[in-house]
Amino acid sequence: MIAIRPLRADDDLHALTALLHQAYAALAAQGWNFTAADQSVEVTAKRVAAGGCLVAVQDGRLVGTVNVRGPYRPEQDAWCLNTPWYLREDTAILSQFAVHPGCQGLGLGERLMDAAESWAAERGYAHIALDTASPAEHLRRRYLKRGYQQVGEVQWDGKTYSSVLMVKPLSMESKKA
Repeated sequence: MIAIRPLRADDDLHALTALLHQAYAALAAQGWNFTAADQSVEVTAKRVAAGGCLVAVQDGRLVGTVNVRGPYRPEQDAWCLNTPWYLREDTAILSQFAVHPGCQGLGLGERLMDAAESWAAERGYAHIALDTASPAEHLRRRYLKRGYQQVGEVQWDGKTYSSVLMVKPLSMESKKA
């Protein structure tokens, strides 16, 4: 059985970082330098400290994760100034979504997305936003199928691809769940 729960202080950030590297390896092999493909443990710690990191655990092993947080603050996160959705008080931001390659195709990604969207709705956010590599059509299709709509594009510094920004409204029903 795979359980989804919030990241705990005693969870191993080295193992979480290794999971991210494994999950993003196929994307990196296509030439897309997603941050999670090779980020350091320190970057993982910084990213999870900002909000609600959720993890999927099977037999004590981390097999999936998604990070969800409130809006960025321009005074601390100046890099996001070209993405107004990431600054809106009514919008949560989803990132660092990963499922271990050995667990892909089992519906775990959908469960993690459901949990992230519930996290945001329970905290009163009206929308949830994310970005992904524009050329990663399979990822864009996945998010479109879940009700996300493209609202813009951005070229992050140092990335080999442009990103599409996608937003999904969180319904009143999901806020009650």
